Amino acid sequence: MTARVRGNDYRVLASGEPFEPRLTVSVVVPAYGGQDKLDLVLAALARQTYPAELIEVIVVDNGSEPPLRLPAERPELTRLVRCERPGRAAARNAGLGAATGEVIHWLDSDVLLTPGAIEAHMRWHHAAPYLVVTGYLRFTEAPVPAELPSDLEAAFEPAEPHAWLVDLVERTDGLTDNAQRPFSLHVGGATSVNAALIKAAGPMDDDLVLGQDTELGYRLWQAGAVFVPEPAARGYHLGPTMRMRDKAPIDRVSHAFVADRIPAYRWLRGHPGRQWKVPYVTAVVSATTTGYDEVRATVDALLAGTVPDVSVLLVGPWDTLDHDRRAPLKDPSLDLVLIEGHYRHEGRVHLVTSASASASVDPAVPYTLHLPAGWIPGHDTLARLLDLARDEGLGLVNLLLDESSGGVVAARLERASAFARARIVAAAGENLDDVVDEVAGVLWADGATYGFTTEAEPPQGRRSAYKEKLAAQAEAARLAKEAERLRAQVAKWREEAGTWRKSAVELRREVGTLRRRIAAANRPQQDLRSLVSTTVKRAFRRTR
Repeated sequence: MTARVRGNDYRVLASGEPFEPRLTVSVVVPAYGGQDKLDLVLAALARQTYPAELIEVIVVDNGSEPPLRLPAERPELTRLVRCERPGRAAARNAGLGAATGEVIHWLDSDVLLTPGAIEAHMRWHHAAPYLVVTGYLRFTEAPVPAELPSDLEAAFEPAEPHAWLVDLVERTDGLTDNAQRPFSLHVGGATSVNAALIKAAGPMDDDLVLGQDTELGYRLWQAGAVFVPEPAARGYHLGPTMRMRDKAPIDRVSHAFVADRIPAYRWLRGHPGRQWKVPYVTAVVSATTTGYDEVRATVDALLAGTVPDVSVLLVGPWDTLDHDRRAPLKDPSLDLVLIEGHYRHEGRVHLVTSASASASVDPAVPYTLHLPAGWIPGHDTLARLLDLARDEGLGLVNLLLDESSGGVVAARLERASAFARARIVAAAGENLDDVVDEVAGVLWADGATYGFTTEAEPPQGRRSAYKEKLAAQAEAARLAKEAERLRAQVAKWREEAGTWRKSAVELRREVGTLRRRIAAANRPQQDLRSLVSTTVKRAFRRTR
């Protein structure tokens, strides 16, 4: 039984246990010039502890002049191929096409691996067939030696780590804590991938100017990959990378292209209206068993929601429609004709037959929503469901829409990467939803709670939304002004209260003064009364 990893928590695989090497690995080294560094790279590969007969090295000369050559110190199974099309992606694809190994190990032509690096990679690949393992590179400014030193650490330290990679790993507990973008770990400097996984994901996109590593990493994630950072797989990069020297301009160029291809980079898709090559979610709606009005209510609500990054597959027998008809109002397929006519030119809606529906969902799309026609999501329904699935790391969210004696009506939000992983590890005949529950998690939720209804409301137009925004801004300005007035009133009352407190203190002082004066005025009268009383008493005693 294939080992099952939940999310990206590869720790259950326990790669530290002894293993018997049996898998072959093809190390693909694209190079353009730099013969002196390439010689050192191949010498380091010749000193690996992993069995030499299981290591194949493909050096891809990407149009160097003079052409590259293979040095004397190199692995026995080393070949040199030439790729005239410029670019790292084209060179790697050429190497990939020539590789025969069960594991592909990308390696830059200026990275010197420590002797146990490939063994550290391969230990993981023996544990599961769907892993992407990245080593830890250190960037050295030491001079390039004429020969490979016996002790790389002594020769190339001090050196700097791959700072952003280390930060990513530390922030996510080694990528095990529901990391949203573990595929960012796929860097070409020293990363290994199961060859079957690359076959499922496809080769590098050589149309990209930059960001090819990350884009392929994303497709590997979509194909079910688990990403493993391996600190024991160490290497020294001779000099800084281009990204370390020019991060800002590289990000500017890279982001311009990967935004179209990596929907997980949500911050690059801030535009509220444009379409992207790979949408964030595809909704599959059947137009076979319901009418035009029900289908339109569902599809229009999807297109008008707060997630514009959506495409819709309308499933129906479109190839059976007869467009040469004399009595269209009596056509038994009139509703299908209306649906087709209504959405034929909508760029986000695609008409597919039931036979091609599953193949029509782009495997690079992160989420697929299967929704019965006639059930209408609320304005923010899709966004809330996507937040739920992403935040909880779920592979499947089932939504109960209706339950009666006739059965259960439900919708499904599927995460493509979880289902791809489940298909890799599932046993023959095993229920795929159960496997998804193991590797990612499955949740049932109430459709009404998330805003599904059968009562259609006209979609809110952009101008209506704009007017509401202006009204909300005006109301906010009014409330802010009112709040400012009230703050001023409160300040005035506080000032008056302070004046009253001062007046009260002065009044208390005046009252005290008056009391003292009254007491002083009363003292002579008290003395006179006392004298009179004493005199009367004496006279009374004499008369006796």
